[in-house]
Amino acid sequence: MNTPSHGTEKTLDPADWQAMRALGHRMVDDMMEYLETLRDRPVWQPIPDRVRARFGSPVPEAPEGAESAYDDFVENVLPYPHGNLHPRAWGWVNGQGTPFGALADFVASVMNTNAHGGDNAASLVEAQVITWFKDLLGFPSDASGLLLSGGSMANLVGLAIALNVKAEVDVQQVGLAAAPRRMVLYASSQTHLSVTKAVRLLGLGADALRVIPVDERFQIDLVALNEALASDRAAGFHPFCVVGNLGTVNTGAVDDLTALANLAARERLWFHVDGAFGALAALSPELRGMTAGMERADSLAFDPHKWMYMPIDVGCVLVRDAEHHRNTFAVKADYLTQLPGGPSATPNWFSDFGIQLSRRFSALKVWMSLKEHGAGKYRALIAQNVEHARYLARLIDESPHLELLAPMALNVVCFRFAPVGAEVESLDELNERLLVRLQESGVATPSHTVINGRFALRVANTNHRTRAEDFDVLVSEVVRLGHALILERRGAVCSTP
Repeated sequence: MNTPSHGTEKTLDPADWQAMRALGHRMVDDMMEYLETLRDRPVWQPIPDRVRARFGSPVPEAPEGAESAYDDFVENVLPYPHGNLHPRAWGWVNGQGTPFGALADFVASVMNTNAHGGDNAASLVEAQVITWFKDLLGFPSDASGLLLSGGSMANLVGLAIALNVKAEVDVQQVGLAAAPRRMVLYASSQTHLSVTKAVRLLGLGADALRVIPVDERFQIDLVALNEALASDRAAGFHPFCVVGNLGTVNTGAVDDLTALANLAARERLWFHVDGAFGALAALSPELRGMTAGMERADSLAFDPHKWMYMPIDVGCVLVRDAEHHRNTFAVKADYLTQLPGGPSATPNWFSDFGIQLSRRFSALKVWMSLKEHGAGKYRALIAQNVEHARYLARLIDESPHLELLAPMALNVVCFRFAPVGAEVESLDELNERLLVRLQESGVATPSHTVINGRFALRVANTNHRTRAEDFDVLVSEVVRLGHALILERRGAVCSTP
């Protein structure tokens, strides 16, 4: 066998480290300037056809070089973001990240640690972050936890544990088909779609999710829930779980978690709380009362990349019983056994608590960000977001042209343009056109939803860059665009022969 010569062996490291270092400094400078000047740019803008066309090119066979690739990014990617970094970005539920959080992600990528476990610093960092979250959210010290990509995976993990614990057979060994009764679970009509996805993926079938109506505050109807439970038990089904919402996506509604915890204890159900963004309201002393009952959950899902402003992606699940958690996911393999020394010498592997074996070192940006700012800064920002949302609700109430469509809970405001004398039947179409025009103007990006059959502009304020004046701009622009659209429609009608 011929031994490869040193001169012909390949690597992906740069041939010129100084040139790569200079490019890295340029990239950091560019990104810091980009963040510092966010207000000078549109929140969002459409991608031109000429730019779209570039992304149909074939894979490059010959090298183009790092600097050329970065130039292409600056020209054709960076100007067309999702828009969630901007101070007037309020669509869906998005955090903005932070400059230091982004740098933490960079150094985590340089370390390139596979955070599945083992005796290394990444394991210690993640363990400490999970301990901090248990302390902040009122979970017992012996609970377990896992960082994940987001709330969807956290909900899947929590419901998988619930299924494993509450099944009447060993589902891991013999499967759901061997269960003597069909398993069913309960959640309100406002529950996030990831719960439905989890139910499907777990093999329960979407029909196993009993969708319970909500009351006028969009909280789960406890009377209807009790009636559904009684009906299912009488029909021979096996109720095993109830899901409580702590901040629904549509309106920010919070279910009565204490009542759900009591019901779960009485009915021997697993109590899972989807607190994707609302759970972190518990950090604020002024808001903590709204989260009462969350600390009694068997499993809790939440997203630091939402209302803790961390760079995407990082979600978390906390589980009250660590053995239930481990038993649901741990699988033995010869290549992952613990040795008395070396990098595998640790009793706890994070891969034993979730689906992934290959895992990003997501804990580092959380750990470094909490050290940078301290928990007190996050408490203050969360309270500020809610106060800003209340300010927006007051502006809407005071305007004769706008209408609130749902009670304000936490930090979500749903409203529409509804001037006096406007035709009710045309308001949905008018507000839809208004929202698209507002988004495409680059001034602000609320998202939308439907509230009691009516199209709504929806503001979810998880933005640490927003100032009160930004909501003055929003209200002024919504009213201006709304009236402009009415005039355009009247002109079009008048010009019709």
